[in-house]
Amino acid sequence: MGLCSRRPTYVPLLRKHHRHLRLQWAREHRDWTMDEWKRVVWSDESRFLNHHVDGLVRVRRLPGEQLLPSCTAGHTQAGGGGIMLWGAFSWAALGPVVVIEQTTKAENYLDIIADQLHPYMAFVFPTGNGILQQDNAPCHKARIVLEWFEEHTDEFHLMSWPPNSPDLNPMEHIWDVMERQLRAQTPPCPNISTLCDRCLDIWYNLSLVMYQKLVASMPRRVAVILKAKGGATRYGVGGHNILALQCIFFLFNIAVSLFHITSVARKLVLQIIGHKKHPSPQLFLIIDALLC
Repeated sequence: MGLCSRRPTYVPLLRKHHRHLRLQWAREHRDWTMDEWKRVVWSDESRFLNHHVDGLVRVRRLPGEQLLPSCTAGHTQAGGGGIMLWGAFSWAALGPVVVIEQTTKAENYLDIIADQLHPYMAFVFPTGNGILQQDNAPCHKARIVLEWFEEHTDEFHLMSWPPNSPDLNPMEHIWDVMERQLRAQTPPCPNISTLCDRCLDIWYNLSLVMYQKLVASMPRRVAVILKAKGGATRYGVGGHNILALQCIFFLFNIAVSLFHITSVARKLVLQIIGHKKHPSPQLFLIIDALLC
């Protein structure tokens, strides 16, 4: 019948209620323009292991050969340790990335928002029209975190977010790119310190063109959610093919306009920061003060 044995495609577990909320979100954002998507700062957390094990390796052997060196694969407990990263980006500039030293509790997340994200939002969106996207992790919805956001509503807004929707967040593709680049490096990371250094180096060398294309994919992501009636989409499978699709569908529009000198200077600085390694949050505050 032409059927083949294949591993299942893993997608987020979506219940009827989840699909309803995803469809509702897509309907609310179906008419958003690119100017509106450019105002969104995308954020997420991801864990990177020192020794990546995906369980997809196969060997061919005869009965009784299962313990031969050529038929075994070494592994370490819990992947040999790892690190948790929190990162953010927008169309205008790559944002901060933070190595989370402890568990991601509400207090730790609030420190990241206040000390890292806040200066970035203030610089990139000085008029207070920025929009922060975050998922529905418990630490994101904690009372002290929501109270902090409420106190800063005049500086930026929170985007509503449907449950179980990593396929709508372009940050997932960035994590995927970082993971593949990390595994392509040789020799493997000998320790956590090296793993941390390599992850940060990959982050600060991410292409401006790449993450702008990811933002430009949002109208298509919304359209796919609408077509799937809130169900799973190809964007939730992995980011390996997204760039190729975006290269086909995405074209930059070049416009020439006149801007106030402060606006011009701000845009030039954003271009510099987008390619600068390890920009501190204080950098955004200092430059913003000089331009005002």
